[in-house]
Amino acid sequence: MNPTSNFDKLARRIEGFRDEMIDLQMRLCAIPAIAPSSGGEGEAKKAAFLMDWLAANGFADISLIKAPDLDAPDSYRPNILAHFRGRSPARTVWIMTHTDVVPPGELSLWRGNPFKAWVEKGRIYGRGVEDNQQDMVASLFAVKALQAEGVLPNCDIGIALVADEETGSRKGIDYVLQNHKVFRRQDLIVVPDAGNEHGTMIEVAEKSLLWLKFTTLGKQAHGSTPEKGVNSFKAASFLIAALDDLYRIYPARDKLFDTPISTFEPTKKEGNVPNINTIPGEDVFYLDSRILSDYKVQDVEKSIQAIARKVERKFKVKIHTEVVQKAPAAPPTSLQAPVVMALKKAVKAVYGKEARAMGIGGGTVAAVFRRAGFPAACWSKLDETAHQPNEYCVIDNMVGNAKVYGHIFLQD
Repeated sequence: MNPTSNFDKLARRIEGFRDEMIDLQMRLCAIPAIAPSSGGEGEAKKAAFLMDWLAANGFADISLIKAPDLDAPDSYRPNILAHFRGRSPARTVWIMTHTDVVPPGELSLWRGNPFKAWVEKGRIYGRGVEDNQQDMVASLFAVKALQAEGVLPNCDIGIALVADEETGSRKGIDYVLQNHKVFRRQDLIVVPDAGNEHGTMIEVAEKSLLWLKFTTLGKQAHGSTPEKGVNSFKAASFLIAALDDLYRIYPARDKLFDTPISTFEPTKKEGNVPNINTIPGEDVFYLDSRILSDYKVQDVEKSIQAIARKVERKFKVKIHTEVVQKAPAAPPTSLQAPVVMALKKAVKAVYGKEARAMGIGGGTVAAVFRRAGFPAACWSKLDETAHQPNEYCVIDNMVGNAKVYGHIFLQD
């Protein structure tokens, strides 16, 4: 097999599929797949459509894995696995995308119906068209191009279309990994869940996540007699300032990450009293921490508690700390992992760019794979319009990313 000539044929075929790719995007967008916890019915209708499409387009061993969910109309959340068989089953190249989307949000901010996609100036607009349908469609048509050209890759190709990515993945890829032994250590796993507009970021590592809620309890009083109360807002404000010491306590830097330090930022602030002339007896704020893997999350929690105790003693308040979310960092994927090297070659061949492996502060679903021992990599060329009003997919990105996947499929 001549991989260069086969890739040229594949790339031309993918270009020829451009209109079909746009059509599939629009049909998928018209099937809202919003989690029950976000007010939707889940992904069952979209999964049924995709099962039919896969069967009609040359995929083999198509399976539907149902994660139980009593809140969904059909009492399950659907996860689809499909294969295209190559010369050897010794290794599978997997592309994992998700079928669920977030709600559209404020409809007045949209220039059209978020679930009736429209094309404008080289872009497809609609909820879910970039997150995650852009690369879902790209991966499907990369495989369809192989079939159309009669090209048999050296390895098997796996397509995973999973549920529940937007609300935690417990009924999506996490459920699949816990209940079905389909992935192997030697497989290449690409998760198009992160990227940049140049296609040069290969995400291989994430920071630990720690979200905390702080409730400061004092004593309410009239604003003119502060000596009769204990100002919870004032104490909480000093606490926020004191928590900035975490930057000094945990100063490590890691150039792998785009923001190379651990971050500790106060974010959400709840209202306390409705009127100006009352000293609040209770105040609530939140802290978003993204912690380099050099440090243990429990050590950071101990430091935070020590800071809170000092503020308690100084202001004679009580501070309650509640964990909103805690996710220790998954083991990073090696910079030399086969999936990283394959992506670098493909990005160079298709986009003429030098991609580099790096870490991010945000969380991706690839962490689920990494915690299970699979060296997954996140990659996509995209404009990062996910969750925004007037979300869009650049059509050239969708077609180009299909070529990237096709190039990986043809590598030895």
